[in-house]
Amino acid sequence: MDDNTLLRGDRVRLTALRQEDAAQMVGWYQDVGYLRLQDTNTALPKNVAQIAAELEQLNNGSTTLCFAIRTVANDELIGTVGFYELEWANQTAWLGIGIGDRAYWGQGYGTEALRLAVDYAFRELHLYRITLTVIDYNVRAIALYERAGFKREGVFREFGWRDGRHYDMYLYGLLRPEWEAARKGEG
Repeated sequence: MDDNTLLRGDRVRLTALRQEDAAQMVGWYQDVGYLRLQDTNTALPKNVAQIAAELEQLNNGSTTLCFAIRTVANDELIGTVGFYELEWANQTAWLGIGIGDRAYWGQGYGTEALRLAVDYAFRELHLYRITLTVIDYNVRAIALYERAGFKREGVFREFGWRDGRHYDMYLYGLLRPEWEAARKGEG
C-alpha cells in the first residue's frame, strides 16, 4: 500500500474534524433514525454549540482518535469514524462509524471508510484488536462488519429498549492476524 493512500480511498478520505463541521453535523443529530443506529443511548437531538463543544474535546486526549469521512470528489463531510477507549499497553480500541448523510447510505462509502480506518489501526497505530458493538436491528452495519472480517464474539441479551421491546447488542472483534490473512487473500 502506498503511504499516500493510508487515509484516502477511491471515493472517501479520512481527515481531521473541523469546528465548522458542527453546522453540517447538526442535521445528523436531528435524525432520530440515525441516532438509533449509532448506539442504545436515548436519541437526543443536539444543537450546533453542543456538537462544536464535542468536536473541541475529541482527539485532545490519548484515548480517542476520531476522523471525518469526506468524499474525494468534493470534500463533502458525510460521516465520522473513530477509535475510542484506546488501551495502548494492550493494543486495543473500540471502533465507531456512522454515515450521517442519508444520501450516501447503501453506496459503499461506509465500506471504504471502514477499510481505511481498520488499515490505519493495524498499520499506523499498531493495534492488535479492534472491538465494536452493534444493535441487532442494524442489519446493514452487521453485514458491513462481517464483510470486513469482524467476528461475532458475544451477545448482550435484551440490551437496548426501543419502541416497547428489548433488542440484543452484538459484540464483534477483529484481530491483527485475521486482518493480515484477509489482506494476503486480496493480493
